[in-house]
Amino acid sequence: MDEIRTIKDIDTLIAKYDSMKKKDKMDLSSDQDLTIAIMNLIGIEEHFFFSGAKTGKNEYFDLIKEVRDIRKELLKKIIVEYEGEVWCISKHLLAASYRLMEVGTKQLELGNKKEAYDFFTKAYNLYSLFWGLVMKIIPITDIKKIDDNSLNKQDSGGKGVMGKFGELVQKVIDCCIE
Repeated sequence: MDEIRTIKDIDTLIAKYDSMKKKDKMDLSSDQDLTIAIMNLIGIEEHFFFSGAKTGKNEYFDLIKEVRDIRKELLKKIIVEYEGEVWCISKHLLAASYRLMEVGTKQLELGNKKEAYDFFTKAYNLYSLFWGLVMKIIPITDIKKIDDNSLNKQDSGGKGVMGKFGELVQKVIDCCIE
């Protein structure tokens, strides 16, 4: 029964995406580029903070507001409607994804490929979760803890919610489609 519902949910997701695309409501490749820009703006906010703290120059702190205002304006283009803490959760998902990509890249440069790949996987899972929240395709009320590696009792793949959702995002969001 859950497997049938999962297939139906995937079909519903794909139909929803196709419908949005046909109505020209959502350009996911542009939105994906925009999320990367937002991630970098979050990184700039962090650098201004640390520069101000390390140098003692308040001018760096003052610049945080300018960058933050741009980041908020751009995030509003992607997150049009939200409830509860979704706005803040989304910002933190993008920030964490960005930082994990950075750490993964540094590990890769050090030759620690296994660790780097683990960080990249975690970064992508958080990024996928961001899209799930934004597109309102995560049935939050239906999520129940079964065990660490299962989505439901029929889940034999053992990839869990994040892994399954990452696969779904890969199928639906193709940034190379122009």
